[in-house]
Amino acid sequence: MAELVFFSGTMDCGKSTLALQTDHNHAARGRAGIVFSRLDRAGEDTLSSRLGLKVPAVEVGAGTDFWQHVTDALAGGARVDYLICDEAQFYSREQVDQLAAIVDDLGIDVFAFGILTDFRTALFPGSQRLVELADRMQVLQVEALCWCGRRGTHNARTINGEMVVEGEQVVVGDTFSADVVAYEVLCRRHHRRRATAHTAKAAHMSPTPLPFDEPASA
Repeated sequence: MAELVFFSGTMDCGKSTLALQTDHNHAARGRAGIVFSRLDRAGEDTLSSRLGLKVPAVEVGAGTDFWQHVTDALAGGARVDYLICDEAQFYSREQVDQLAAIVDDLGIDVFAFGILTDFRTALFPGSQRLVELADRMQVLQVEALCWCGRRGTHNARTINGEMVVEGEQVVVGDTFSADVVAYEVLCRRHHRRRATAHTAKAAHMSPTPLPFDEPASA
């Protein structure tokens, strides 16, 4: 039985690495798949991981019709056993509905990978629809860490190291540098306090503050 499976977690938990590994494992067993991604860190038409691995991918845009893409491939004689869909949080609800139809009506496995919530802790539309429709949802076990060492649970957007909570839901940033727009994983406590690694260092904050007070600046 084909399945729609949603693999989710915060940034830095290895979603894209798992997507690449999943594609490799299925291809190694003689299955034929199509790899999709959207707004990958390495650019268009690519699925990449922070470990440096990457493969060509079909770039998903606002107008991408998964059903049409797959049925056109099948009509042209291609074999399609599975789809790898990375950065699925950026897909529209309608596109996720198309993926569900591909599973149910064409018997093709769909493995989707993405983060659940944005920098404001609101669900991405694509992720919300995947939670609603997926046959299975798996939270990745590789834990991203906050600067304090606790498990990272929230994705924060920063501008020059300062956390922001307003702005467009999708803004691509460089997670490797101190560019104007960047992203950071924080625990809930420090997301609530808007305490990024940059501001914590500037304020000499302790990783384990007292529960009843904010750490004092030196």
